[in-house]
Amino acid sequence: MKSATRSASSPFFRTAPGSSPLGGVSKRGFDILMALTALVFLSPILLLLMALVKFSDGGRIFYGHSRIGHGGRPFHCLKFRTMREDGDRLLKAHLENNPSAYEEWRTTRKLLDDPRITTVGGVLRKLSLDELPQLINILRGEMSIVGPRPVVEDELEMYETDAQYYLQTRPGLTGLWQVSGRNDVSYQSRVALDSHYVKNWSLLTDIKIIGLTVPAVCLSRGSY
Repeated sequence: MKSATRSASSPFFRTAPGSSPLGGVSKRGFDILMALTALVFLSPILLLLMALVKFSDGGRIFYGHSRIGHGGRPFHCLKFRTMREDGDRLLKAHLENNPSAYEEWRTTRKLLDDPRITTVGGVLRKLSLDELPQLINILRGEMSIVGPRPVVEDELEMYETDAQYYLQTRPGLTGLWQVSGRNDVSYQSRVALDSHYVKNWSLLTDIKIIGLTVPAVCLSRGSY
C-alpha cells in the first residue's frame, strides 16, 4: 500500500462539520444500552483484572493512548496496562537490534514477540480482556460497540482515500477485523474490512458481529 502524504489533521482526513456518526440515534442508543449492561455484569471480573494488573508489577492499572475518532477528533483510548512502564525504551532498543522486527512493526504496527508485554498483559491480550475499559469510552461517546478499531494518526495515513470511511463512524470495541482473524489479516485487508463495514452498515450487522466476537475471543484468533 502506498504511503499517504496527508496527516489526519488535514481537511482530507476530516468529515464535514457537524456530520453525525454512522448509525445516528439508533446505533448510539444501542451502544449505551450494551455498555451499561456489560459494565454491570462484568464488574466482578473488572475488579479482579484491576487487582491482577496492579499487583503484577506495582505499576499503573490503566493506560490511555491518543487515537483518532469520528471526524478526525483525537481521544484517549483506555486499556488495562499490558506493557512494562519502560516499554518505549524497550521497543526502541528491540527495533534497532532486530531488522525483521522493525519491518514487522513498520508494516503492521504489531509485534508477535513484543518485549514490552508483561506476563499478565500477555494473557489479557490473548483473551482481548485488556480492551474492556473501552466500555467507558463508549459511554463517553468516543467509541461504539462495533466499528473499525481505533488507530493512531500514522496508521490512518495507511488508509489513504479510505480514511473517509473510518472517519464517518466512531471506532469500535469489536468489528469485522476482530472476527476475521485480527493480526493474521494484512493491514490492507483490514482497511478493506473497515470500509466495507461503513458502506454496508445496519444494526443487524452490528448484532451479528457481536455474536461472532464471542467465539473469536474464545479461540484467540489473531490475538497477540
